Amino acid sequence: MPKLTPIFLIGMLTMTLAPTTQAETYPADEAAVLTVVESVGVLADLGDFTALEKRFAQEVTIDYTSLNGGEAQLMSPRALMTQWAGVLPGFDRTRHALSDVAANVEGNTATAAAQVVADHWIDEQHWRVEGRYDYRLARTTEGWQITAMTFTLEHEVGWRDIFGPAIAAAQAAPNDYLLRQQSRQAVLDFLEGLETKDMDRVNSVWAEDAVQEMPFSPPGHPKRVAGRENLVALYAGWPDNTGEANFTDELIFYPTLDPRIVFAEFRGVTHVTLTDKVYDQDYGGLFYVEDGKIKLFREYYDPARFAEAFGL
Repeated sequence: MPKLTPIFLIGMLTMTLAPTTQAETYPADEAAVLTVVESVGVLADLGDFTALEKRFAQEVTIDYTSLNGGEAQLMSPRALMTQWAGVLPGFDRTRHALSDVAANVEGNTATAAAQVVADHWIDEQHWRVEGRYDYRLARTTEGWQITAMTFTLEHEVGWRDIFGPAIAAAQAAPNDYLLRQQSRQAVLDFLEGLETKDMDRVNSVWAEDAVQEMPFSPPGHPKRVAGRENLVALYAGWPDNTGEANFTDELIFYPTLDPRIVFAEFRGVTHVTLTDKVYDQDYGGLFYVEDGKIKLFREYYDPARFAEAFGL
């Protein structure tokens, strides 16, 4: 038997290990676009609107006019997710099944299309809608994101009035995405109210049994204030004792597992009229929010800067 050269051996090994059928392959960008498109329905069905929000660009055109009439809407991803999270989790089950998904990439933009069958169930009711989605996408610093999404209705079975009980159910038991938005909004109402000296807005954020804790409060200032009325009294002198203020320009929200818990980092700058000094402070705030009201505000700050600015 003749000797086999190394090259011949490699060729034989390659032939032996090669698959009998060749899987369909896509260029990397085309695969990334298809993944984004295919993930939209899956994430919506799972109720993961935080992850779904990242699939959309800062502004996205949403067109459901063939289904609902009206006009296409230019929306932020947050507004779109808030809208979807206020309906879809109210169903017992939804399923968006895509087929014939195709994409075309040209530089930093792409288009895609897919057939869809979307099923919605609640109690004994069922609504199915069939049609086509057309997408436009752009390459961003966050990867490929959808800039436009158009649905074209082809067929539907069932009753659209199924949405009434679904919306009611979603409002009665808000999805984590909505709870997180409510929690952050309560913090924003508090900080923006202080900025604008809108004490009605500030006072509205407290639950009846709210508590504010200030572990590093200097001597002469309370470390704990309990009850809404006492918190209203604590902040009552704010408009007269301070000038122009800013708390939100450097505001950062850090994600937590519990949507009712907000950890915020922010810088506050204001003029103290009593001492004629500028109060420049860095804060860490832990907030616990329930039913849109702050029940706990644990405030961390530098007590030396506080005492100096307010003359304690």
